[in-house]
Amino acid sequence: MSGEQEKDGVSDLRASRSEISIDLDDDPDAHLTAAEKEEIDRKLLWKLDKKLMPWLCFLYLLAFLDRTNIGNAKIAGLSRDLGLTTSSYNATLTIFFISYAVFEPITNILLKKYRPSIFIPIIMVLWGASMLGMGFVHNWSGLMAARWFLGLTEAGLFPGVNYYLSCWYKRSEFGLRAAVFFSAAALSGSFGGLLAAAIENMHGISGKPGWAWIFILEGILTVVVGILSFWFVYDFPDEAKFLSEQDRQRVVRRLKFDKQASATHEEYTNSALFDALKDWKMWLGMVIYMGCDMPLYAFSLFLPTIISDMGWNTSIIRAQLMSVPPYAVAAILTVVIGYIADRTRARGLCNIIVSVFGVVGFIMLLVSEEAAVKYVGTFLGAMGIYPCISNTISWVANNTEGVYKRGVVMGFVIGWGNLNGVVSSNIFFNGPRFFEGHGVIIAYLSVFLFGGSVLMTVLLRKENKKRLRGERDHVVQGLSQTQIQQLGDMRPDFIYTV
Repeated sequence: MSGEQEKDGVSDLRASRSEISIDLDDDPDAHLTAAEKEEIDRKLLWKLDKKLMPWLCFLYLLAFLDRTNIGNAKIAGLSRDLGLTTSSYNATLTIFFISYAVFEPITNILLKKYRPSIFIPIIMVLWGASMLGMGFVHNWSGLMAARWFLGLTEAGLFPGVNYYLSCWYKRSEFGLRAAVFFSAAALSGSFGGLLAAAIENMHGISGKPGWAWIFILEGILTVVVGILSFWFVYDFPDEAKFLSEQDRQRVVRRLKFDKQASATHEEYTNSALFDALKDWKMWLGMVIYMGCDMPLYAFSLFLPTIISDMGWNTSIIRAQLMSVPPYAVAAILTVVIGYIADRTRARGLCNIIVSVFGVVGFIMLLVSEEAAVKYVGTFLGAMGIYPCISNTISWVANNTEGVYKRGVVMGFVIGWGNLNGVVSSNIFFNGPRFFEGHGVIIAYLSVFLFGGSVLMTVLLRKENKKRLRGERDHVVQGLSQTQIQQLGDMRPDFIYTV
């Protein structure tokens, strides 16, 4: 390599760091003052939020409702009517996570290839049909088949929408949006309990038990919303029809200023997969995410059972209603943590602090025999799990650059986390204390979530210091500006979010 080539590469790096490399000819606001540009940017961000967030949150509320309402159906008589044992019931939970996790890593590639406005509505209609079918099963085998297809068809929504949002918002904006989006999961817990309590009153109509009507009505709702989504889900920024040509330029440009290229067109190559597999951040992100995702599903699937076994002699409907407040508190904290993490960029520290709430909550559930103490423990447990889901996803997305690499990384991280739902489905035995279940959750929160977040924070801080000292500048020697941009998060000027 010649000295002239090395000089060119370092010069291009310096240009990238000073943001000179962004083509000013593509700026529709070049003639405006800084204050005028800021006002336009504020209005653009508000337009994106109004168009994207409400509908996507509603979709995830339905998705989480559909995958966890089996917990409400169980205490409404599902196990009794189908003759399910503890093991066979847990198997119906397990099979969902197997198909869900296996197909998640490829869904972001399909989302990018076939466009969000087509891919998301189609999978919604399909999982709504699977949910509807659960209301007509008469035995364990039928329930297992329906749950398998529910997992398969739902697999694309959560990783897909998080990846999709990361292609619209800057890294300092994405965390709050991801938190608002995921708070729909906590709200679905509240909404699900209320809805299940109301639907159970339909017991006996058309010869169907109350639990069957939970599946039927929620499945029909999902199918209808899926059809409407053909008009309410939009494509990526460079193709979004609700934006003017100038606004599309503004969205792409603001992402470039944020050291991102995720809004622009990129052809898929196998290098995206190989780059992801070689990235240590993906593997550690998988560890951290399993630390909050397994507890998430264990909590959401078994909370109605935990409450009904607390010793208050609650009715089925009251147990459903008592599951509402912990979810509501968790939803609020999820958004608060998303806002704080965006402002401070200390996502690791947020994970570390919040996980302590979860550990304390499940210790209370494990050691106490007092119903009131255990109920308080459910609040702390929810508070220690839900905010870490969206915060971890935002953390991974913030530190992964490249259109397809980010999609692959998020697919692996979320897929592996959801595969641990198999563990969630098989740890709750021997109620009302559930020693095994609460003990395993404490271990996951302590070792994988807390410990993994500490390790990730330390390693990212060390790498950032090396980049700021110029110890990684040799990576770009001899490369053109285009080649430097293609390095993604391996560029020496890409500073990680810690």
